[in-house]
Amino acid sequence: MQNIKRTAVAVALAASTLLVSACSSSGTSAHTTQNAADGRPIVNKENWPKKVPTSGLTKGLTLPLEAYMDSYEDQVTVEQAADDLQQSCMKDYGIDLTLPLAGANPPPSDNDANIERRYGITDRAEAEKYGYELPPALQEHTEQTMPDLSGAEVEVLTGHTKPQPPHAVKAGEPVAAPNQGTKPARAEYNGKKLKAGGCVGWSKEQLGVTDADPTFVAQLAGDSLEQSMKDDKVIKATAAWSSCMDGKGHTGLADPYKAMDQGVTTDGKATQESIALAVDDIDCKTQTDLVKIWFGVESAIQNKQIADNKSRLTGVKEQHEVEVAAASKQMADSAR
Repeated sequence: MQNIKRTAVAVALAASTLLVSACSSSGTSAHTTQNAADGRPIVNKENWPKKVPTSGLTKGLTLPLEAYMDSYEDQVTVEQAADDLQQSCMKDYGIDLTLPLAGANPPPSDNDANIERRYGITDRAEAEKYGYELPPALQEHTEQTMPDLSGAEVEVLTGHTKPQPPHAVKAGEPVAAPNQGTKPARAEYNGKKLKAGGCVGWSKEQLGVTDADPTFVAQLAGDSLEQSMKDDKVIKATAAWSSCMDGKGHTGLADPYKAMDQGVTTDGKATQESIALAVDDIDCKTQTDLVKIWFGVESAIQNKQIADNKSRLTGVKEQHEVEVAAASKQMADSAR
């Protein structure tokens, strides 16, 4: 939701960053559903992103590194299982806690590759309706109530004292980390010893969740995109796309990201101009085979990355599988 400078990792996520920036740039563009009071379910899987695109120029395409990324469904499974365990743990201390349901506000893409918009927008049918904006269902935000826990309850849940409310940061002053200034929790509550790391730490332990670096695969994906942009084939195809856009009256657009910068509106609502730009953008991608060429170049780069980092990537994948399997079992057991 923030404008992120395109560093190696940020480049990989730039497309989604540009798209969702419209949701947050003005305080009124995102629609809020209070606890699905309008009758819609809090978690609507119909709005979840597809694991593999089913339409547009990226239909059926998956980059090699996606095999090592968590899918959104798996992320939700692990998060919800952890929440269920935390609620059960808190109950053991006599505390009734209801945490927000996971999966209520899905992202526009299934994983960090953001393949649908990695090379700019690619779905003409959506462009005709929404330009560069997200579909309305993804601009809505389901607001769930987060309980206001007492200091003691926070200690039971987290294993540390309740953080102090953030103060206004003055110019030049460092921003405090979320848990900065906290202290270790009390030893027991209601006559029962607290768990190491609180109920949160205990839930991670039960699911085998580790605190391994979560950015490694995203970093590789950022590097591969950055490298691909310097490839002669991609440079040539991008130049052809830019020339095509010039011919349609859209001058000065060096690459599809510039078109997105220009096409995304401040209120999240497409205009006739932004729709026309979006449609021409995709038509020029089709005419020049830009997406196909770019995807092919980056796939080759990622295959080399995988070969060079096989052991570490295999470890990442195996850890994901352990966590998802444990989370799936936990949810199945709790449903009985």
